[in-house]
Amino acid sequence: MTDYRIRDYRTGDWPAIEKLWHATGLGGAHRGDDATVIERTLAQGGRLLILERTDAGEMVGTAWITHDHRRSYLHHFGIVPSHQGKKLSHLLMEAVIEAVRHIGLQCKLEVHRENIKAIELYKKYGFTYLGDYDNYIMRTIR
Repeated sequence: MTDYRIRDYRTGDWPAIEKLWHATGLGGAHRGDDATVIERTLAQGGRLLILERTDAGEMVGTAWITHDHRRSYLHHFGIVPSHQGKKLSHLLMEAVIEAVRHIGLQCKLEVHRENIKAIELYKKYGFTYLGDYDNYIMRTIR
């Protein structure tokens, strides 16, 4: 894994992040995610971790951590399909755990019930199922 490194978000990363999130089905502007939102969450103590190939500077994964001073939230944890199956999710998850430990708040995430590989990874790192909760969102406030 010496060909990869974890770094923090930098201004100007948004176009590559949007492309990665589109390739992984994680989000984008249509879900309210953009550079302004990222910068706002970072200003409030969040982190956006970038997994990149050191030789090419190619962005291959992200993990976005926000918090509301009650708990941390893990969003947009993903690896581009061309780099999946290389155990890179473990490298990224270890960085997430360290960041959450530094924030000092419990951490919550949402994952699609059919994403078995992600669920197995999250369980391995100590996340537990909360029960039969349904999640709802209001994307447009009228």
